[in-house]
Amino acid sequence: MMKRWAAGLFFVVFFMYNQCGALAQGDTSARAACVMELTTGRVLFEHDMHARLPMASTTKVMTALLAIERGRPGDMVTCTETAFGTPGTSIYLAQGEQLTLEEMLLGLMLVSGNDAAMAIAEHIGGTVEDFVAMMNARAQELGAVNTHFANPHGLPDDNHYTTAYDLALITRTAMQNDDFRRLVSTQRASIPWAGRTYGRQLKNKNRLLSDYPGATGVKTGYTSKAGRCLAFGAIRDDLELVGVVLGCGDWFDEAARLMDGCFDTYTMAHMIGPAEPAGQLAVTDGRKDSVSLCVMEELALPLCEGETAQVVLDVPDSVRAPVYPGMHIGTAKLVAGGQVLGETEVVAGGRVDAKQITDNVRRVMAGWMLLPARDT
Repeated sequence: MMKRWAAGLFFVVFFMYNQCGALAQGDTSARAACVMELTTGRVLFEHDMHARLPMASTTKVMTALLAIERGRPGDMVTCTETAFGTPGTSIYLAQGEQLTLEEMLLGLMLVSGNDAAMAIAEHIGGTVEDFVAMMNARAQELGAVNTHFANPHGLPDDNHYTTAYDLALITRTAMQNDDFRRLVSTQRASIPWAGRTYGRQLKNKNRLLSDYPGATGVKTGYTSKAGRCLAFGAIRDDLELVGVVLGCGDWFDEAARLMDGCFDTYTMAHMIGPAEPAGQLAVTDGRKDSVSLCVMEELALPLCEGETAQVVLDVPDSVRAPVYPGMHIGTAKLVAGGQVLGETEVVAGGRVDAKQITDNVRRVMAGWMLLPARDT
């Protein structure tokens, strides 16, 4: 039988200078918006975040993520006839020109090369169609259920859409990949240019990287149909945000304003970590009656003034000896507002050996020796 109980104490946080609601939900110039905390995925701000909308070149967040997950940086990628003929923003690849996958990704994410997107798609997927199928499958895996990709670059198509929430989910996953983070935080790069004595000079279009303290990336996008779209992120102290604005004329300023509001309103609250006790559990048939519990990973979440959160342990009523340090016992869940925002393994924090037969004999003998003498 499993039992559930709140570990330690019911955690209540009061912040003297912050107030939930300092950034009013829906207060944005964007057609749709979503800002979430990176580690838990908790949504801190939203406006119409489930509306299906075109997303222009922010599509390339998924293109780059798949390329990094499935490719190797040094692989040579060829610009095919299909890639060469792609309209829109370009890094001016020549047909048959080859660059490494890493160089193609720089062209893709810094200056939004549509030709690079097509070359990458054919390299990773074999065909553009198969790569797009991979994009859609990965979106479903991530819970981006209101997203459908029709191409790897974001040029207009009626069957190419996402939501602010879905794109934030995709961006959150991408930003948990170290190679992706390095890519989208790069402000300038130089990559080869076949037939020239100089290289392509790439400057990142994301103005936040130079203008917003703590900015981490991630991708711009624009078409006349989608308007200005931006996936963005920043870190301040130990609180990291990722967010999306779709159809937003003042995209950089609005992203900065939304992040400022979230940073001013929320503080990352530590709940429990591996070095901290998580309670005691009864042990049967052991040389000790109980064993300490601990968690394998830190649990923390963003909270604002007056909010509460709990760490809830899902563990059995008892365990049978022997018990070893690190032995799996159950799980710990981080709960706030009725939502599970994090989970980690609960393990035994100590050792309890099983009782031996001699222990039982010794106990019986000790009891017998203490019995009072009887008259005969």
